Amino acid sequence: MYAVIRAGGKQYRVAPGDVIRLENQGNGSDGKIEFNDVLAVSGEAGQIGRPQSSALVTGEVMEQGRGAKILVFHYKRKKQYKKLRGHRQGYTAVRITEIAFDGQKFTAPELPKKVAKPKKVKTEAEDAPKAEAKAKSSAKKSAAKKPAPKKAAPKKKK
Repeated sequence: MYAVIRAGGKQYRVAPGDVIRLENQGNGSDGKIEFNDVLAVSGEAGQIGRPQSSALVTGEVMEQGRGAKILVFHYKRKKQYKKLRGHRQGYTAVRITEIAFDGQKFTAPELPKKVAKPKKVKTEAEDAPKAEAKAKSSAKKSAAKKPAPKKAAPKKKK
């Protein structure tokens, strides 16, 4: 099941579980976004039906940010003219959670929740080899070669 939606002046083919990058969108309520402008929805037999106003695509905001910098360089040869400007386009990453059409709902599977890893507790036995290695490296640095003495300049003959 997939749908074609219009958002930010562009069209996107989406399925439940897809993550798409749109131009900046309002957060909506609780990070949820509804796309009412659905252009097409696939049917049971793979046919594309013409949905009425009953089609609805729902998504949740994953992240918001700015894309990579694009450099715009204007240049006219032989005229001593050059101009450099940069631009970073804002985006909103949205995960499609549900496509509802004609009384049917197709939902994406839930994402597994991230579990924080327990912090590792250091013991004295683990710190001992590191302390020995530091002592050896500092001893090597102190026993390093000294620079050779400077040579005297040769005397000039008269």
